[in-house]
Amino acid sequence: MSYTIEGNTGTWEIVVGLEVHAQVISKSKLFSGASTLFGGEPNSHVSLIDAGFPGMLPVINQACVEQAVRTGLGLKARINLESRFDRKNYFYADLPTGYQISQFEHPIIGTGVVQIELSDGSTRDIGITRLHLEQDAGKLMHDQDPKRSFVDLNRAGVALMEIVSEPDIRSPEEAGAYVRKLRQILRYLGTCDGNMEEGSMRADVNVSVRKSASEPFRTRCEIKNVNSIRFVMQAIEIEAARQIEIWESGGEVDQETRLFDPHKGETRSLRSKEDAHDYRYFPDPDLLPLVIEQSWVDQIKQTLPELPDEKRARFQQDYGITAYDAGVLVAEQATADFYESVAKGRDGKSAAAWVTGDFFAALNRTGKSIEESPVSAANLGAMLDLIADGTINGKIAKEVLEDMFETGEAPLAIVDRKGLRQVTDTGAIEATADEIISKNADKVEQYKGGKDKLFGFFVGQVMKATGGKANPAIVNDILRKKLDG
Repeated sequence: MSYTIEGNTGTWEIVVGLEVHAQVISKSKLFSGASTLFGGEPNSHVSLIDAGFPGMLPVINQACVEQAVRTGLGLKARINLESRFDRKNYFYADLPTGYQISQFEHPIIGTGVVQIELSDGSTRDIGITRLHLEQDAGKLMHDQDPKRSFVDLNRAGVALMEIVSEPDIRSPEEAGAYVRKLRQILRYLGTCDGNMEEGSMRADVNVSVRKSASEPFRTRCEIKNVNSIRFVMQAIEIEAARQIEIWESGGEVDQETRLFDPHKGETRSLRSKEDAHDYRYFPDPDLLPLVIEQSWVDQIKQTLPELPDEKRARFQQDYGITAYDAGVLVAEQATADFYESVAKGRDGKSAAAWVTGDFFAALNRTGKSIEESPVSAANLGAMLDLIADGTINGKIAKEVLEDMFETGEAPLAIVDRKGLRQVTDTGAIEATADEIISKNADKVEQYKGGKDKLFGFFVGQVMKATGGKANPAIVNDILRKKLDG
């Protein structure tokens, strides 16, 4: 999708690259045995290694390496069988050692690709430059005391995968779609939970602008630690507008690191942008090169789940649903699993309509996730069976579903308890139709005179008289015969 910003001197193209930091799902940290649980008391999940005590040697966590390889395979990326850890040197209070163990020239994962879907139905491939493993830093807290700052090292040493994109993104929408797709893939793989509000996934956003696609890239600015997809999109738009204003006024954009303030709707300077030489990278002397076997990579590949793109295509093929519905249903793995349980052996289109319609609406109304739903996939499927065999109609089913959310009961038990079985006795329906027709002779004449829309009035009156229990197909058939005969 083409996206440009109109300036005083013409249109400008946005160029964006994203560095997504994803916390690896692992019980312990990258180089220590300290816990990675979220929400502990400050400094309660800290080992001597995390605290930077002299003489403490790091030991690589194999589970974190496996998670990085799984992610690389899910991104269709090159797996580097030999990689290396480096020391990235900078001095800040949340990094007790004065350096971060990261990867620079020799990352564990090389180039890959993520396909994104846009609102107009088009798709785009966003290139992945690399994925490397590194330690997270601690957290500084400046609001606990008017004169002092505090540091919590619980996150220090937690394993991060930094996933670096090519500068292929051209709009806020594409950036949002990319982060959503990346988070979806990571959740399917089980390598990161993607909870941006807890800090387990965040993005550094690199933004520049240029007058045309044929022009070389101009100076970029990096916006650090953006913690929601909405803020990523807002930050791009605001930063691009700032840079355009500078260029158009005859100024030069400085390469720097900036922060996004969503409350003020602005980005502001944090520090001049460092280059690689500023960090004085060098191989970590306490860690040997990381060498993995191709056979181990192949074993991990065999355990990969069906990923979103493949699942969406299969849902369309196996269940006959639209691309849009399939996209909604595979957005989260729990939703896809729920739908497939409902749809198996039943009409896939009807199952999709109920899951994405009334079922999702009930979840939203009650504030529950699909994992917390009082209505199981088995019970929702049983309700669809009652519709299919004529025990209830669609209108009654809505009432049954609402009751299922309140009570958790099976659908047939609710139908019997409330006397909701559909009326299929043609004699009883015919008698009701005759009564409605006789009471509305004037409307009968109008209908026969050409007001076809009045047919819906007669259907509605019969359904109302039967408490909504009459079989709609039988009602329509009887009324057609009586009114058109």
